Amino acid sequence: MRPIVEVAKDLGLDPQILIPQGHYKAKIPLEAIRSGEKRGKMVVVTGITPTPAGEGKTTTVVGLTQAFGRLGKSVVATLREPSLGPIFGIKGGGTGGGLSLVEPQDEVNVHFTGDAHAVGSAHNLLAALTDNVAQRGLIPGFRAESITWRRVTDVEDRALRSIVTGIGGAANAPMRETGFDIVTASEIMAILALASSLDNLRERLSKIVVGYTSEKVPVTATDVNAVGSLMSLLRHAILPNLVQTTEGQPVIVHTGPFGNIAHGCSSVVGDKLALGYADFVLSEAGFGADLGFEKFMHIKARFNDLEPDAAVLVATVRAVKSHGGMATKELDTPNEDAVRKGMENLAHLIGVVKALGLPVVVAINHFPTDTDAEMAIVKQGSEEAGAFAAVESRVFAEGGAGAIELAEAVIKATEGPSPEITYLYPVEASIQDKVLALAHTVYNADDVSWSPAAQRTLRSYEANGWGELPVCMAKTNFSISHLASLKGRPSGYTFEVSDVRASVGAGFIYPIAGSIMTMPGLPGSPRALDVDAEGNILNL
Repeated sequence: MRPIVEVAKDLGLDPQILIPQGHYKAKIPLEAIRSGEKRGKMVVVTGITPTPAGEGKTTTVVGLTQAFGRLGKSVVATLREPSLGPIFGIKGGGTGGGLSLVEPQDEVNVHFTGDAHAVGSAHNLLAALTDNVAQRGLIPGFRAESITWRRVTDVEDRALRSIVTGIGGAANAPMRETGFDIVTASEIMAILALASSLDNLRERLSKIVVGYTSEKVPVTATDVNAVGSLMSLLRHAILPNLVQTTEGQPVIVHTGPFGNIAHGCSSVVGDKLALGYADFVLSEAGFGADLGFEKFMHIKARFNDLEPDAAVLVATVRAVKSHGGMATKELDTPNEDAVRKGMENLAHLIGVVKALGLPVVVAINHFPTDTDAEMAIVKQGSEEAGAFAAVESRVFAEGGAGAIELAEAVIKATEGPSPEITYLYPVEASIQDKVLALAHTVYNADDVSWSPAAQRTLRSYEANGWGELPVCMAKTNFSISHLASLKGRPSGYTFEVSDVRASVGAGFIYPIAGSIMTMPGLPGSPRALDVDAEGNILNL
């Protein structure tokens, strides 16, 4: 690894302003953001609908960044911070793989610069202050059973999904039913990712709704006098983190909202910082184009002058075969028919990206078991679906050298005038109309059904003046629909919304489609078992 001051200097950052966190990572003050001086080209990196086989989206982002560097381009990758829950659960590390890694990978994956811990501490402090106000009756009509703010932990723990607290007698908080979410699902994590400045962070925190009075009046973080304390815990966490790729290019890793619950994108301040120094910024959006990419556009880019110039959609032959009906254990077996059938998913998501007005380059992440015939079907199918180009990528095995052709295609896709973005719904549309628009274009559904409880909640949100907020759909990441079992490109179905919640501080309404957990559980063989005698995590 290169000393982080050298990485910063090559980018054009004054090393004197860095806040080093050891030799190989540093925080960057917000004052370093250049407003209006320079604007690099933004490329959002998304993917095919995820499968159990894994697609290697982060690996592709890192390798592509390295390829840009080999071509002599000034480039920065902007990524989310990995979460301890998936690292020790089913997913493992979140820093790429092979010869395309974010370094120092062990530190980025575990603790890093403490941002996730700051979010968890702030979230749970707000919970404690809210409980205290309710117990002492400091707000008329606000009681413990009216609190909606749950606590968070950074560990996957299904035992905490639904709990009862305050059962120790009068000296403790009143007894009530509640539960825990994972830190990456915290509204404070989403707020940190979307805040454009310290003042904006304070404004967003002040709008957090923690519960309701008996008259259905929202109670906010301001009402429980929590905003100052939250700012004290988050004032360093809002500063972007600078690290590097395996080949020494700069990477900004900052904030980590989940893509199937929250909006799944790295921070606004990280992207704005990168755009002021680099010619190209590659910003990853979580999960598939039906989740992270759509939310990147409607929640992050639309309101922060971060509209991209192009998109990269990562796919694999294995993922396409999975959507074509093959079992995970069979994916190493050649099957051209399954590839043709599974192309329905990839072609649909290419259409989703193009519907918003962006040119899209398909990056086909190579696996050793791919055949030339299968690869040819994916390339031809992608181009027939409207992709600007479809290019094979070998960044896991070859690093930046394995994505030179891909990088050249992305550069070509960004040439010429900026694309005309066409959003899928107007800001002033009702929440139901926004969801219907997404259902038709993104989820390929005929209609939307709302549960009676969701309809009642939605009416109360609109009465509170929250009806013009954008939609942040919480749904499965394994299908474009609300049901994980519906692979490929399901059609002729009704998209079902079971519940709806408001993240007023973050600035979105999130309907919950089907059955989606905000607190994951550990698998039968957790990655937490992959640790050596010295405490080093294996197979990151």
